[in-house]
Amino acid sequence: MAFRAGVLTVSDAGSKGLRRDESGEVIKEVLSSCGIEIERYEVVPDEQEVIEARLRQWADDVGVDLIVTTGGTGFGPRDVTPEATRAVLDREAPGLMVAITVEGLKNTPLAMLSRGVAGARGKTLIVNLPGSPKGVREALQVLVPVLPHLLELLRGEASPHQLR
Repeated sequence: MAFRAGVLTVSDAGSKGLRRDESGEVIKEVLSSCGIEIERYEVVPDEQEVIEARLRQWADDVGVDLIVTTGGTGFGPRDVTPEATRAVLDREAPGLMVAITVEGLKNTPLAMLSRGVAGARGKTLIVNLPGSPKGVREALQVLVPVLPHLLELLRGEASPHQLR
């Protein structure tokens, strides 16, 4: 069974059509190239309630396997994506963000400023990525190799690791 994903870009300017969503396009391109079907895509403003509602809807009602967000993970006054994500998660997966940060630090010290979180809501994995296309691409290079196994685990499907 194929995996289905939602891509949620968090950007005040993008939601008003004032900025092209390059980071969201990178996510869609990379996930599609891995055989993951992009079932939902949206650009929303930096509003915690809006972000939470979309994450809940896509996880609970649509039932996508993966939601990747981009934007809103820094220290700006309107950067609320991590707070919105934490509010809807059942379980956090801090190791994913540690791995992404460690890899990012090889390229820029600014990687340590990302406050993104990752975790599961039911059978859906939610991962916050930075707002820059370069940061998104680097983070996905870390995430993509473990995605199939992780998404299978969330579905409760047997995997070679579980059978050992």
